[in-house]
Amino acid sequence: MHSEKCPAALEGKTMKFEKIAFVATDVPEARAAQKALSERYGDTAPEQADVIVALGGDGLMLQTLHRYMNRRIPIYGMNRGSVGFLMNEYRDDSLRERLTAAECATIHPLRMRATLADGSKAEALAINEVSLLRETYQAAKIRISIDGKTRMEELICDGVLVATPAGSTAYNLSAQGPIVPIDAALLALTPISAFRPRRWRGALLSHRAKVRFEILEAGKRPVSAVADHTEFRHVRDVEVEEDASIDMLMLFDPDHGLDERIITEQFLY
Repeated sequence: MHSEKCPAALEGKTMKFEKIAFVATDVPEARAAQKALSERYGDTAPEQADVIVALGGDGLMLQTLHRYMNRRIPIYGMNRGSVGFLMNEYRDDSLRERLTAAECATIHPLRMRATLADGSKAEALAINEVSLLRETYQAAKIRISIDGKTRMEELICDGVLVATPAGSTAYNLSAQGPIVPIDAALLALTPISAFRPRRWRGALLSHRAKVRFEILEAGKRPVSAVADHTEFRHVRDVEVEEDASIDMLMLFDPDHGLDERIITEQFLY
């Protein structure tokens, strides 16, 4: 994952943003904004648009990124939700000028591959994080390997997660994980309520790392695996790595990009 200035063209398509698609959540403020902006700038179907403008909160941004992940279309969010860490300030004027001046963060998702209790396989992609979570009152027991080498024989915990830089300020931060600058080629490996070893706070890994989790005593201590909002229950093992073949493009107003927000977040108290 890295941050860069938007190129002048993407796959031969100049970045003039003539055709804009608007998507919105169901909250009244977002629907009203979608109606006003569509009347002012026109509304194109996402499949034919040059850019997608997402009106809502961070949840909508994640949904939009997932839905159009394979299109490599720029997505520009404007906050009509509650959090809006991934969104720009909402204004209805000078939209095309803002889009043209925007900075671009190119994001690669995590690919999760899981083996379930019945031996079947499951896959999902995550933009924020892949989380393993205990399913019952009993703590999970998890073995952790990095690039084929066992690094922790047994982590007893409520769970563990791997977060991208973009996701490092989400669940990862709530679990006391580190905030990772957007242009750092790193992933955060963070325990969730670790019981043993109690003082282990996690690790920073190369973005090329392949992380493998083995669930110990899986029948007695069942664990779910969650890639953003896709969940698989009763997993036996889970592998996580960055999928650099998928580019997702997020647009941010100058001096208010994702890298600036991540820096700012570290000085809040």
